[in-house]
This record gives sequence, structure tokens and C-alpha cells, in this order.
Amino acid sequence: MCGRYGLRSDKQHIATAFYAKKINPKVILAPNYNVPPSTFLPVIRLDEEGDRELTLLRWGIVPFYSKDDEAAFKITNARAETVATLPAFREAFRKRHCIVPADWFYEWQGLDPERRHKRGQLRVGTESYSAWLVYGRARTNPATKEPLETFTIITTEPNEIMQPIHTRMPVILRPEDYGRWLETPDPAGLPTDLLRPSLLELEAWRVGKAVGSVRNNGPEMCESWSDGPCSSLSLLPDVQEQAALRRLRL
Repeated sequence: MCGRYGLRSDKQHIATAFYAKKINPKVILAPNYNVPPSTFLPVIRLDEEGDRELTLLRWGIVPFYSKDDEAAFKITNARAETVATLPAFREAFRKRHCIVPADWFYEWQGLDPERRHKRGQLRVGTESYSAWLVYGRARTNPATKEPLETFTIITTEPNEIMQPIHTRMPVILRPEDYGRWLETPDPAGLPTDLLRPSLLELEAWRVGKAVGSVRNNGPEMCESWSDGPCSSLSLLPDVQEQAALRRLRL
């Protein structure tokens, strides 16, 4: 799954990278090195006029049948294999797509097959600009009568680099596919072919365990524990009492 990520790009950079004509005035961004679910985050979507806009949605989709919004916010991921069929996601997948800009994401990896309760934390990032494939849904908040707009991140099978780390990875959208994904989907031809493992090359770094707490949020999240990139993505050779974090760079 994907339950944490980071974004240090400013809103103008994001708007330019995704060819967004409009920026919602509510979008005020500062570098965020440890983004948790249930927070309002920048996304790219099409507005009512069909233009790309940079706006804010809350991470954790709220299905139409949910009676408890806070519980629903825990639905932070959707599987590519079932996103078109499960009731929690299928309407949004058919009608409402958006893109979540991200500079990296975090993942957790077991460190010792004999001691599975010990887990290492893994950071997946990018020096260039990438996007995670996601989609949003709107509903009315009974308390405020305002639209409650939320999103979830679609995950797919791991690519060759991610396989030793986790059984899932977020779908990463190529720039040439932005338009096709954002356009109103054709019910007869939903873009399920885009929900594939990323072909981008990844490298791994060990970084500190501070990212395990969402209270920690600063540039030190990016600092490597070692002198340079790890030579492989195999399990860490030295199993320690504390968690170890690996960083992947796209």
C-alpha cells in the first residue's frame, strides 16, 4: 500500500509541470516531507469548464454509502485489479479522475524473515517530477452543506525494483498519459491499461527512522544513513533493534 509521501515543489512549479491553467486560491503550499492521510493535499483535475486546475482534496476516499466520514478517510488506497468493480470506488473510477503530484513516497519493508515484527521504513522519491495516479470523489457534507471532496491512491503490482520491498506500489502516470487519464472516461473504454507497474528505474537509500512519526516533518527526512545509494534492494544486512528506512529515487 501507499500510506505516506512527500512534496517539496511549490504550487507554480506543480501547475506548470501538469499544464494547469488555474490554481485554487485555497492552495497554499509549503514543503511537506511527511504527508499523512486525512489531510488536504494538492491534486490536478479538470474543472467544470474542462480546464486543468490545481486544487485541494482530502486523502482518504469517502464512499457514497459511508455513514462515518472519519472511518472512511482510512480508505487511502484502491487496488488496480478491483477499482472498477468495488462499490467504494467504481463510480469515482468511471467519472472522476485526478492526479496527485508527489516527489517521493514511503514504504515499509520487513528486515528479517525470522522476526517479521521488525519492520524497516522505505522512502521512494524522485529528483525529477512524477505523478501518482489517483482519483477523487465529491459528496455533500451534511454538517456544512459543502461538497466534501476526497481521493484515494491506486496501487498496482510491484515492478522489478519494488518486488523485494513490497507487494504493491502506487501507479505512476507518464506525462504523455495525463490528458487521457483526466478526460471524462468513456464507460466503454476506461483507461485500465494505465494501471500498470512503473517502468521507471529506481535506486534505494537508507534514511532515518524519524519518518515513522507524522510529527516529524523536515529536510532531514531525506538524509541518507549511508554515504551513498544502496547497491541493491535486498533486505538490510544488519538487523538492528531500531527500524531502518530506505529511500528510493526515481
